[in-house]
Amino acid sequence: MKRGISLSDTRIVFVAGMSLLLLAVVSCSKKEKVSLQTATVAKGEITESVTATGTLECITQVDVGTQVTGIVAKLFADYNSMVTEGQLIAEIDKTTLEADLQSADAQLESSRLEYEYAKKNYERDEALHGKQLISDYEYETSMRDYLVAKADYERMQANRVSAARNLSYAEITSPMDGIVISREVEIGQTVVSNMEVANLFTIGDLDKMQVVADVDEADIGSVKVGQKAQFTVDAYPDDIFYGDVTQVRISPTTDSNVTTYEVLISASNPEHKLIPGLTANVTIKVVEIKDVMTLPVKVLRFSPMQFEGAEGLPVAESMPEPPAGVESAGKGEIPDPTISTGDNRRLVWVLSNDNRLVPTEVVIGADNGINVEIASGLNVGDRVALQYTTEVLDDGASDRESNPFMPGPPDRDKKKKENKEN
Repeated sequence: MKRGISLSDTRIVFVAGMSLLLLAVVSCSKKEKVSLQTATVAKGEITESVTATGTLECITQVDVGTQVTGIVAKLFADYNSMVTEGQLIAEIDKTTLEADLQSADAQLESSRLEYEYAKKNYERDEALHGKQLISDYEYETSMRDYLVAKADYERMQANRVSAARNLSYAEITSPMDGIVISREVEIGQTVVSNMEVANLFTIGDLDKMQVVADVDEADIGSVKVGQKAQFTVDAYPDDIFYGDVTQVRISPTTDSNVTTYEVLISASNPEHKLIPGLTANVTIKVVEIKDVMTLPVKVLRFSPMQFEGAEGLPVAESMPEPPAGVESAGKGEIPDPTISTGDNRRLVWVLSNDNRLVPTEVVIGADNGINVEIASGLNVGDRVALQYTTEVLDDGASDRESNPFMPGPPDRDKKKKENKEN
């Protein structure tokens, strides 16, 4: 079934055609104004940072255990207890250990008597053997008994020292000044010392903390020992903590195809706000140079151009031959300093007082991808070409576009009516 063109369709086509014609007229009435944007050499700093997350822990942390088997009789410290080096913090029941020491004392005394008796016999038989009053067999037997008694006496002395030492182990003391982070036992609990020392407490020094940060493999090459770092923790969102990189571990960790390396950052903690286990958001300053001349990196990529009908633009002097060691990707093109190697000399275009662009050789230093250090070649206050910018303007007095099909402001009709009445 064929459909004819209605009157409404004709009106739609007419309105659309008029709209396109109006847009074409408006577009033809616009002009592009080209201007040159410059950057001024100024004193500043070049900084570049690497971000990572990590976990806080004590730099010095000791697990306190026992080397003897027994029942925990007393506890003198609990969670968060402040302790000092040598302070008594727990005690194991001493009944069995004291009995072992008494037994060792008795055995030592018995072996001492045997030793002294065998020694006197040996000294007497030695004198008689020298006068050939006893046989060699009797003399050798006496000497053997003496040596056996002596060895047994020395063994009992060692056993007595071991028993006394085990008794001293029943008193658990703090090996350092710090705070009790965890307590693993209760009074009446039996601790067994086998191949490993049974852990009773964990004591840490909160005065000095460290962040174990996981740095991405793409950034680890920039991180060095001694660099400054700062971090925040969720527990104190308004506080910023500062530290130094103390170690960069080369042992990688891979999780979900993401490889990271551990970086240790030490930080003082005099107020004890930082506690073990907190998550830290770390920023490591891998580049930090202060009080140097800086410019945006984009000035190194600027290339002068000519625009038809453009007025007031500076005239560029002819490009000189690139100085030795300066690579050029083409006429008017300056290499990207972030990927260039070797000599750090580059060309920039300085805007002179007579409105001319003068190619000038500079020596660059560090950069962070945004700003670059100007080591020499320019002075503070010099204006350097950065980029061209364009602005679209109307031929009329106003640069605003108007659409006759759109209603005017609410008060426009009111003002027209007032003018007619007047």
